[in-house]
Amino acid sequence: MLKLSVSHIIEKIERQEAFEAVAEDYSFSLKIDSYAPYICAAVHDGHQFRKSLWENCTHTEYERWYEEDPCTREMVQDHPIVIAGRDSRFEYDLNRAPEAAVYTDAWGKTLWKVPLPDTERELSLKKHNNFYRVVRALVGQIEKIHGTALVFDMHSYNYRRWEREVPVWNLGTANIDEKRFGALAESWRRQLGEMNLPNGIVSTSKINDTFQGNGYFLKYITHTFENTLVLATEISKIYCDELSGMIYPEVVRSVASYFMDAMPRQVDEFLSKKG
Repeated sequence: MLKLSVSHIIEKIERQEAFEAVAEDYSFSLKIDSYAPYICAAVHDGHQFRKSLWENCTHTEYERWYEEDPCTREMVQDHPIVIAGRDSRFEYDLNRAPEAAVYTDAWGKTLWKVPLPDTERELSLKKHNNFYRVVRALVGQIEKIHGTALVFDMHSYNYRRWEREVPVWNLGTANIDEKRFGALAESWRRQLGEMNLPNGIVSTSKINDTFQGNGYFLKYITHTFENTLVLATEISKIYCDELSGMIYPEVVRSVASYFMDAMPRQVDEFLSKKG
């Protein structure tokens, strides 16, 4: 893996080079084995939290972990193109617009003991901006090559906080073109529901049940690129113990294994219906 500036990452994308790199500030990573017509993203996978914020933060490490999406990068890491956040959403949230990306409070609790200095806020927003510079270059290059692109936007959510039964998989489609892509979204939901999971877990799947797909990552790509579909795909945290932080690796690997066949099938269907 290389350590590269954002400008050098973009240069490699423009030259259609295969590479694996981490941003020079370690804020995100990008792997490109080949310029396939689909991209896997895990924007909330990161847990890093820069030291200059530690003393000012009211949330414990566990509280931050609880709201992050651990293992979402691992579920898609073997696919040709994978982009993932490495910093915690508590530092800045890649799935929120810049003006809302740096929290003042989080999940009902004030985040900072004293208001965040402008210098710290600006550093966080610079990281946010750099990530989207790369996203724009990457999706643009895939559209240039293939005429279209499919993005799997991977997330997870805490099912224990819900006071009703919730699906293992939720697909958020409120911000996609239902006329163009509604059948493809339903096809992906169906594939998610057919997944065999260990430990007696039944892989239920629904559309717009717990979340509707209102994240900035999806909206940014959808509004910037006319021919790209983003599938906001959320797994409930059945792959870990939400209360202790223990990860169940057999569940994570089961998801990753299923995706190795399911995602290319979905891409093939997407390409067959483009235009």
